[in-house]
This record gives sequence, structure tokens and C-alpha cells, in this order.
Amino acid sequence: MEKKTKLVNKVKRLLKRLGCPRWLHHFGPKKYEFWQHAVALLVKQECRLGYRRVSRLLNLLGFHVPTYSALAKMAQRIPLVLWQNLLKLTASFKVHIVSVDGTGMSRPLPSPYYYRRIDKPYPVEIPLKLSMAIDTRRKKIMALRLRAKSAHDIKDAKYLIKRFPTKPNKLVADKGYDAEWLHRYCYNLSIKAVIPMRNYGSKLIYRGKSLRRICRKNFNNKTYHRREMSESVFSSFKRRFGPSVSSVKITAQRAEVYCRAIAYNIIYCFSGLFQRSRIWYYRFSSFPKDLNIT
Repeated sequence: MEKKTKLVNKVKRLLKRLGCPRWLHHFGPKKYEFWQHAVALLVKQECRLGYRRVSRLLNLLGFHVPTYSALAKMAQRIPLVLWQNLLKLTASFKVHIVSVDGTGMSRPLPSPYYYRRIDKPYPVEIPLKLSMAIDTRRKKIMALRLRAKSAHDIKDAKYLIKRFPTKPNKLVADKGYDAEWLHRYCYNLSIKAVIPMRNYGSKLIYRGKSLRRICRKNFNNKTYHRREMSESVFSSFKRRFGPSVSSVKITAQRAEVYCRAIAYNIIYCFSGLFQRSRIWYYRFSSFPKDLNIT
């Protein structure tokens, strides 16, 4: 019970720092506060439960939480800006190197047996596109974007950079992010982009002073290999929460992924919660004092 109380206090402090109101609705009975919805949604993703099971479990443990239908509706009603600000609060510290990369997430599909019954071929699975910005030192998720359709990795680069909680010194990415406009965008923000240059052969791709060529001359392999931390976080993220989302609508899918990222940042970096190793405490004990979520 004490461990769950720690999680409740962390969520309350995060919402207080964000300036979030006690209720997100203007009309209707003020029966459940927003922190009760937030705790239930975090525990749902942490324990990989459904709305019915997490509502029943927390009520049996003595926590007054909303019903499963209210949780499902609230997950879709929470605005995207609120999820983004909550994620920023869990990663608001000084960052030196940030890695940007993309991966895929599966979406729910009917079973092959159902498609055989209705005499239709089993469809090819269309994955969701998930792009993340990772702090390579603490392995924390700084920003993310979920797309309903597949897209090139570089389309989400500017979106992620704009939503960094703090400005990093360096940005590392693979060859998929190699573009002159991205180098110039990072240069204007005083961020050094460490991106390997693709080989276009004899084709002339840019005239004049190219920042991509300057980056190739001063390329640092040691800094670039910090990009491997993104693959490590993707692997841990999918092993802990699963490689697929259970929601159908894109608004609920975004809420589910943001909720997983917030749970990943505030749960797996503190000891004594959900029987995790105490080694994490000594590794992440250098957080700034003004974070106030410990």
C-alpha cells in the first residue's frame, strides 16, 4: 500500500507543478479528481491491464477510482497538450546528447479466423509510426510523436526538437535524418547535429556552403554511437508495455503511448516501486532538487 501511495504523491506533484485543475470537466458531478484518473491510467499501462481489471483492482486495494467506462472516456478527452506537458515535467533536466529515431507499433486487428469466416483475405498489418527523442545519458523519453500511417523519419524531427524540455548540446541520428535543412535548423538553435552523410554518388545535391559536408569533416564516431541508446529504450519500452496498442481511435492511441512514456520515466527511474532493483536509485539520484517528484 505504501508503494502505491508513493506513486499517488508523484502524480499529484506533477499535476500541481503543471497547474492542472482538479477536474477537467465544467459540468456534471465533481466525484473524481483528475489525479485519480491519471493514477488509474498509469497503473493500467504499468501492469498491462484492461480498463475493467484496473478499475476493479484499485478499488479492491482501497483506492477510490472511476469506473472502467469513465476511464476509457477520460483517456480520449484529455488534450494532447496536457500529455506533452506532463512528459516534459518528467524529463526536465540538463541534457547533453539527445538521440532521435523512429520505430513501429502494432494496432489491434481481428483474428485470421474471423476473416476466414467472412471470406476475406487476412489484411497486411499497417503499423503505427512512433518517433522518440531520448536522453542518451539517463535513457529518458523527452518527446514523442505517434502517426496513424507510415511516414519518413525526418518528417518528425522538427516536431520533436520544438518540444524538447531543455535545449541539448548535440543531436545524433542515423542517415535517415540526413538533410541540409535539418542541419541548418539545429545550427540556428545552437545545437550540433551529428548525422552521417548519405552517399548520393556523382549527383550534385547542394551548392554553396553545406553544413552537411562540414559535419562529415568533423564527424565524431564516439558521439554518433550514442544513438544506440535509442534502440535500447525502444527494446525496453516494448518489452515492458508490449509492441502493440489496444486502442482503436488515434486519440486513444496517442493517450496510451504518452501514458506509457510517462510511466516509463517516473516509475523505472526510482527504487522501491513495483519491486524494481535499487540500482536505479543510485544511478538516477542526481536529479535537480526543483523537480519535486521524489
